[in-house]
Amino acid sequence: MKIQLIRNASLWLEYAGKTFLIDPMFSSQGANPPVFNTENDRRNPLVPLPYPLETWLEPDAVLLTHLHPDHWDPAAAEALSKDIPVLCQPGDETAVRAGGFANVTELGGEGLAFHGITIIRTSGQHGTGEIGKLMGQVSGYVLQAQGEPTLYIAGDTIWCEDVKQALDRYRPDITLVNAGGARFTEGDPIIMTADDVISLCTYASDTQVAAIHMDAINHCLTTRDDLRQRLDAEHLSERVRIPQDGEWFF
Repeated sequence: MKIQLIRNASLWLEYAGKTFLIDPMFSSQGANPPVFNTENDRRNPLVPLPYPLETWLEPDAVLLTHLHPDHWDPAAAEALSKDIPVLCQPGDETAVRAGGFANVTELGGEGLAFHGITIIRTSGQHGTGEIGKLMGQVSGYVLQAQGEPTLYIAGDTIWCEDVKQALDRYRPDITLVNAGGARFTEGDPIIMTADDVISLCTYASDTQVAAIHMDAINHCLTTRDDLRQRLDAEHLSERVRIPQDGEWFF
Protein backbone atom coordinates (compact mmCIF):
# COMPACT_ATOMS: atom_id res chain seq x y z
CA MET A 1 0.00 0.00 0.00
CA LYS A 2 1.07 3.56 -0.77
CA ILE A 3 -0.82 6.78 0.01
CA GLN A 4 -0.17 10.29 -1.25
CA LEU A 5 -1.86 13.40 0.12
CA ILE A 6 -2.79 15.60 -2.81
CA ARG A 7 -4.40 18.49 -0.91
CA ASN A 8 -7.08 18.89 1.75
CA ALA A 9 -8.86 15.47 1.83
CA SER A 10 -7.82 14.48 -1.69
CA LEU A 11 -5.73 11.32 -1.73
CA TRP A 12 -4.08 8.98 -4.20
CA LEU A 13 -4.14 5.41 -2.91
CA GLU A 14 -2.32 2.40 -4.36
CA TYR A 15 -3.80 -0.71 -2.77
CA ALA A 16 -3.68 -4.38 -3.76
CA GLY A 17 -2.60 -3.52 -7.29
CA LYS A 18 -5.33 -0.91 -7.89
CA THR A 19 -5.29 2.89 -7.73
CA PHE A 20 -7.95 5.05 -6.09
CA LEU A 21 -8.49 8.79 -6.30
CA ILE A 22 -10.27 9.80 -3.11
CA ASP A 23 -12.34 12.98 -2.67
CA PRO A 24 -10.72 14.98 -5.49
CA MET A 25 -10.78 18.78 -5.25
CA PHE A 26 -8.93 20.11 -8.30
CA SER A 27 -9.88 23.80 -8.32
CA SER A 28 -7.06 26.30 -8.81
CA GLN A 29 -5.87 28.25 -5.78
CA GLY A 30 -8.37 31.00 -4.91
CA ALA A 31 -10.88 29.98 -7.59
CA ASN A 32 -13.77 29.66 -5.14
CA PRO A 33 -15.26 32.05 -2.56
CA PRO A 34 -14.83 31.58 1.18
CA VAL A 35 -17.12 29.10 2.90
CA PHE A 36 -20.15 31.09 4.04
CA ASN A 37 -20.66 32.16 7.66
CA THR A 38 -17.00 31.80 8.58
CA GLU A 39 -14.59 34.06 10.43
CA ASN A 40 -12.30 34.97 7.52
CA ASP A 41 -12.72 35.85 3.86
CA ARG A 42 -9.84 33.91 2.33
CA ARG A 43 -10.72 32.41 -1.05
CA ASN A 44 -10.55 28.66 -1.56
CA PRO A 45 -8.54 26.57 -2.00
CA LEU A 46 -5.91 28.39 0.04
CA VAL A 47 -3.04 26.56 -1.66
CA PRO A 48 -2.33 25.25 -5.17
CA LEU A 49 -2.10 21.62 -6.22
CA PRO A 50 1.41 20.34 -5.48
CA TYR A 51 1.84 18.82 -8.95
CA PRO A 52 0.12 19.21 -12.33
CA LEU A 53 -3.51 18.09 -12.43
CA GLU A 54 -2.68 15.39 -14.98
CA THR A 55 -0.80 13.48 -12.28
CA TRP A 56 -4.03 12.05 -10.87
CA LEU A 57 -6.40 11.68 -13.83
CA GLU A 58 -6.13 7.93 -14.50
CA PRO A 59 -7.11 5.99 -11.36
CA ASP A 60 -8.80 2.63 -11.46
CA ALA A 61 -11.66 4.16 -9.45
CA VAL A 62 -12.76 7.35 -7.72
CA LEU A 63 -13.93 6.95 -4.12
CA LEU A 64 -16.16 9.71 -2.69
CA THR A 65 -17.04 10.10 0.98
CA HIS A 66 -19.66 12.78 0.18
CA LEU A 67 -20.27 15.55 -2.33
CA HIS A 68 -19.38 18.75 -0.50
CA PRO A 69 -17.32 20.88 -2.91
CA ASP A 70 -14.07 20.53 -0.98
CA HIS A 71 -14.31 16.77 -1.64
CA TRP A 72 -15.83 16.65 -5.15
CA ASP A 73 -15.64 19.90 -7.08
CA PRO A 74 -16.62 20.87 -10.63
CA ALA A 75 -12.96 21.00 -11.63
CA ALA A 76 -12.53 17.33 -10.74
CA ALA A 77 -15.78 16.31 -12.39
CA GLU A 78 -14.75 18.10 -15.57
CA ALA A 79 -11.19 16.78 -15.68
CA LEU A 80 -11.86 13.08 -15.08
CA SER A 81 -12.92 10.61 -17.74
CA LYS A 82 -16.64 9.89 -17.55
CA ASP A 83 -15.90 6.17 -17.91
CA ILE A 84 -13.95 5.89 -14.65
CA PRO A 85 -15.78 3.85 -11.99
CA VAL A 86 -17.03 6.12 -9.21
CA LEU A 87 -17.86 4.63 -5.80
CA CYS A 88 -20.02 6.75 -3.52
CA GLN A 89 -22.31 6.71 -0.51
CA PRO A 90 -26.04 5.91 -0.75
CA GLY A 91 -28.01 8.82 -2.14
CA ASP A 92 -25.18 10.41 -4.13
CA GLU A 93 -25.36 8.34 -7.31
CA THR A 94 -27.90 10.55 -9.08
CA ALA A 95 -25.85 13.70 -8.57
CA VAL A 96 -22.65 12.03 -9.78
CA ARG A 97 -24.40 10.63 -12.86
CA ALA A 98 -25.78 14.11 -13.59
CA GLY A 99 -22.16 15.13 -14.11
CA GLY A 100 -21.91 12.65 -16.98
CA PHE A 101 -20.35 9.69 -15.17
CA ALA A 102 -21.69 6.40 -16.48
CA ASN A 103 -20.19 3.87 -14.06
CA VAL A 104 -21.37 4.84 -10.57
CA THR A 105 -21.90 2.45 -7.67
CA GLU A 106 -23.38 3.25 -4.27
CA LEU A 107 -21.85 1.39 -1.34
CA GLY A 108 -24.44 0.03 1.04
CA GLY A 109 -24.04 -1.72 4.37
CA GLU A 110 -22.99 -5.01 2.80
CA GLY A 111 -19.86 -3.50 1.27
CA LEU A 112 -18.42 -4.03 -2.18
CA ALA A 113 -15.90 -6.43 -3.71
CA PHE A 114 -13.72 -4.47 -6.14
CA HIS A 115 -11.02 -6.50 -7.92
CA GLY A 116 -10.18 -8.49 -4.80
CA ILE A 117 -10.52 -5.51 -2.45
CA THR A 118 -13.33 -5.35 0.08
CA ILE A 119 -14.63 -1.79 0.55
CA ILE A 120 -17.00 -1.25 3.47
CA ARG A 121 -18.89 1.96 4.11
CA THR A 122 -18.83 3.44 7.63
CA SER A 123 -20.88 6.26 9.11
CA GLY A 124 -19.83 9.53 10.68
CA GLN A 125 -21.17 12.69 12.27
CA HIS A 126 -20.42 15.89 10.33
CA GLY A 127 -20.96 18.21 13.29
CA THR A 128 -23.46 18.50 16.12
CA GLY A 129 -27.00 19.81 16.58
CA GLU A 130 -28.74 21.63 13.77
CA ILE A 131 -25.50 22.30 11.93
CA GLY A 132 -24.71 18.61 11.93
CA LYS A 133 -28.14 17.91 10.43
CA LEU A 134 -27.68 20.57 7.77
CA MET A 135 -24.30 19.16 6.77
CA GLY A 136 -26.05 15.94 5.80
CA GLN A 137 -24.94 12.36 5.49
CA VAL A 138 -21.23 11.58 5.27
CA SER A 139 -19.32 8.35 4.99
CA GLY A 140 -15.99 6.76 5.66
CA TYR A 141 -14.58 3.56 4.18
CA VAL A 142 -12.63 0.54 5.34
CA LEU A 143 -10.49 -1.22 2.76
CA GLN A 144 -9.26 -4.78 3.21
CA ALA A 145 -7.32 -7.12 0.92
CA GLN A 146 -5.03 -10.10 1.31
CA GLY A 147 -1.49 -9.00 2.05
CA GLU A 148 -2.48 -5.38 2.71
CA PRO A 149 -3.04 -3.47 5.96
CA THR A 150 -6.63 -2.72 6.89
CA LEU A 151 -7.18 0.96 6.07
CA TYR A 152 -9.90 3.11 7.64
CA ILE A 153 -10.68 6.42 5.95
CA ALA A 154 -12.88 8.16 8.53
CA GLY A 155 -14.04 11.04 6.31
CA ASP A 156 -15.64 14.28 7.44
CA THR A 157 -16.62 13.38 10.98
CA ILE A 158 -16.02 14.46 14.53
CA TRP A 159 -14.96 11.98 17.21
CA CYS A 160 -18.19 10.12 17.88
CA GLU A 161 -19.79 6.74 18.46
CA ASP A 162 -19.75 5.92 14.73
CA VAL A 163 -15.95 6.23 14.66
CA LYS A 164 -15.58 4.19 17.83
CA GLN A 165 -17.72 1.42 16.35
CA ALA A 166 -15.63 1.33 13.16
CA LEU A 167 -12.41 1.13 15.17
CA ASP A 168 -13.82 -1.63 17.35
CA ARG A 169 -15.24 -3.68 14.51
CA TYR A 170 -12.46 -3.45 11.93
CA ARG A 171 -9.38 -2.80 14.10
CA PRO A 172 -7.62 -0.91 11.29
CA ASP A 173 -3.87 -0.92 10.98
CA ILE A 174 -4.03 2.63 9.62
CA THR A 175 -6.65 5.32 10.25
CA LEU A 176 -6.92 8.53 8.22
CA VAL A 177 -8.72 11.41 9.92
CA ASN A 178 -9.83 14.80 8.62
CA ALA A 179 -8.47 17.01 11.38
CA GLY A 180 -8.80 20.64 10.29
CA GLY A 181 -11.33 21.57 12.97
CA ALA A 182 -13.60 23.19 10.36
CA ARG A 183 -16.35 25.33 11.84
CA PHE A 184 -18.69 28.21 11.20
CA THR A 185 -19.08 31.39 13.24
CA GLU A 186 -21.74 29.56 15.29
CA GLY A 187 -21.81 26.02 16.60
CA ASP A 188 -19.23 23.32 17.22
CA PRO A 189 -16.55 22.02 14.83
CA ILE A 190 -17.81 19.84 12.00
CA ILE A 191 -14.69 17.68 11.57
CA MET A 192 -12.05 16.52 14.03
CA THR A 193 -10.01 18.93 16.10
CA ALA A 194 -6.71 18.28 17.86
CA ASP A 195 -8.70 17.14 20.90
CA ASP A 196 -10.59 14.64 18.75
CA VAL A 197 -7.38 13.22 17.30
CA ILE A 198 -5.99 12.78 20.81
CA SER A 199 -9.21 11.07 21.89
CA LEU A 200 -8.99 8.67 18.96
CA CYS A 201 -5.34 7.85 19.68
CA THR A 202 -6.15 7.22 23.33
CA TYR A 203 -9.14 5.03 22.50
CA ALA A 204 -7.45 2.94 19.79
CA SER A 205 -3.82 2.55 20.76
CA ASP A 206 -3.12 -0.10 18.09
CA THR A 207 -3.83 1.97 14.96
CA GLN A 208 -1.36 4.22 13.18
CA VAL A 209 -3.04 7.57 12.51
CA ALA A 210 -2.56 10.10 9.73
CA ALA A 211 -4.20 13.54 9.90
CA ILE A 212 -5.20 15.46 6.76
CA HIS A 213 -7.75 18.15 5.69
CA MET A 214 -5.68 21.07 7.04
CA ASP A 215 -4.34 24.37 5.69
CA ALA A 216 -6.40 24.27 2.48
CA ILE A 217 -9.93 25.60 3.20
CA ASN A 218 -10.70 28.89 4.96
CA HIS A 219 -12.94 27.53 7.73
CA CYS A 220 -10.46 24.82 8.81
CA LEU A 221 -9.01 26.54 11.86
CA THR A 222 -6.79 23.73 13.18
CA THR A 223 -3.47 23.95 11.32
CA ARG A 224 -0.75 21.36 10.95
CA ASP A 225 1.40 23.36 13.38
CA ASP A 226 -1.43 23.49 15.93
CA LEU A 227 -1.90 19.74 15.77
CA ARG A 228 1.84 19.03 16.01
CA GLN A 229 2.12 21.15 19.15
CA ARG A 230 -0.79 19.36 20.83
CA LEU A 231 0.54 15.94 19.89
CA ASP A 232 3.99 16.84 21.21
CA ALA A 233 2.45 17.95 24.50
CA GLU A 234 0.54 14.65 24.78
CA HIS A 235 3.56 12.53 23.72
CA LEU A 236 1.65 11.23 20.70
CA SER A 237 3.79 12.52 17.87
CA GLU A 238 5.03 9.05 16.99
CA ARG A 239 1.45 7.84 16.57
CA VAL A 240 0.24 10.48 14.13
CA ARG A 241 1.65 11.39 10.74
CA ILE A 242 0.83 14.85 9.38
CA PRO A 243 1.73 14.82 5.68
CA GLN A 244 2.38 17.85 3.54
CA ASP A 245 0.61 18.36 0.22
CA GLY A 246 2.10 16.03 -2.37
CA GLU A 247 3.77 13.81 0.23
CA TRP A 248 3.72 10.00 0.11
CA PHE A 249 3.19 9.18 3.77
CA PHE A 250 2.66 5.41 3.86
